[in-house]
Amino acid sequence: MKENAWTRWPSREALSREGLSRSRRLLAWTVRALVLSLLLWGAVTDSQGDGWKAAAAAGGVLVAALLSRLFFRTTLRHRLWPSLASLALLQGVAVMAQLSGFKVAALVMWCGCAVSALERLPPAVALAAAGVALGSFGAVSNDGVLTSVVTCLGLALAGYTLRLDAEARGSAQRLLAQERAARAAEAETAALAERARIAREIHDVLAHSLSAQLVHLEAARLLIERGGEPEQVLERVVAAREMARGGLAETRQALSALRGELTPLEDFLNHLVGTADGAEITITGERRALPAEASQTLRRAAQEALTNARKHAPGATVRLCLDYRPHEVTLDVRDSGGSPGELTGAGSGYGLLGMRERAELLGGSLEAGPGVEGFVVTLKVPV
Repeated sequence: MKENAWTRWPSREALSREGLSRSRRLLAWTVRALVLSLLLWGAVTDSQGDGWKAAAAAGGVLVAALLSRLFFRTTLRHRLWPSLASLALLQGVAVMAQLSGFKVAALVMWCGCAVSALERLPPAVALAAAGVALGSFGAVSNDGVLTSVVTCLGLALAGYTLRLDAEARGSAQRLLAQERAARAAEAETAALAERARIAREIHDVLAHSLSAQLVHLEAARLLIERGGEPEQVLERVVAAREMARGGLAETRQALSALRGELTPLEDFLNHLVGTADGAEITITGERRALPAEASQTLRRAAQEALTNARKHAPGATVRLCLDYRPHEVTLDVRDSGGSPGELTGAGSGYGLLGMRERAELLGGSLEAGPGVEGFVVTLKVPV
């Protein structure tokens, strides 16, 4: 439901003094001091040397100052009736000052009431309150009709201008607060995304390393249970130890990658294939630097695919093909097939699922399934 413009309060940001520059604060205090000086000067001038009358006038000025402060505080809280009550009392003090012969003080208070009402109250109420104050001012003013009308119009214009200026300042304050909140939310989102990325990298490194170690340790267990040769058992244990060392190296590499210190993808894949028996790699297309996330996804997918090939088709030939295309990079890993290994059931089975999730986060895809000869894993990453 749209808010009625005639009953809408100025925003709290507009009514408060927050966001005011030092020069504007100084100007505001100067205006207050000037108004207070005019009131005191009018009280002293109109008292005609009567001490008691001057003291009463000074007390009236103090009451007017307190009522003005009350009006500013209640309007800041958008409390209509207390605001109108304080404004009515302030105009009552002006009437008493007029009846007591303090004409200058009364005129100043009526002017202040009119300008403040137009600046700080809802438009419908502000027009009525300002009309009463300006009407009283015009009725007791000794100026001509034209001069009084021009003065009243000038005061009304001043109050409206102050209102527009305050609203503009309030809008600027709200926009600044929204921008700060948006920046804070963006920083928090970026921090959460970075934490998720770090957790994903560490998880993938540990999952791959521990899975490879499990393969060798499980083989060693089976050899021991079946009375295998000690040399074969030792070979598996040594291989598990090498996997542990490799896992530590991969963890360091992952941390380096998070800092943007990545080795070229081709070098990594060549090294990966060089450490795996029966694996070969082909790289096609125009080579180019890839974003860190895309490069890491390709590396992890290659590692996972090789581990699965060794686990499910031991001794099979594994062919990796890295193809640079205009808008994407494709990694194809396929093995020549073979009899299921003794360690087919080892591992959690979530490796390829994790790779697929990583690919989808980048807008890519991962397909895995039986091929013509063996198992095929195809990863596509847009770049």
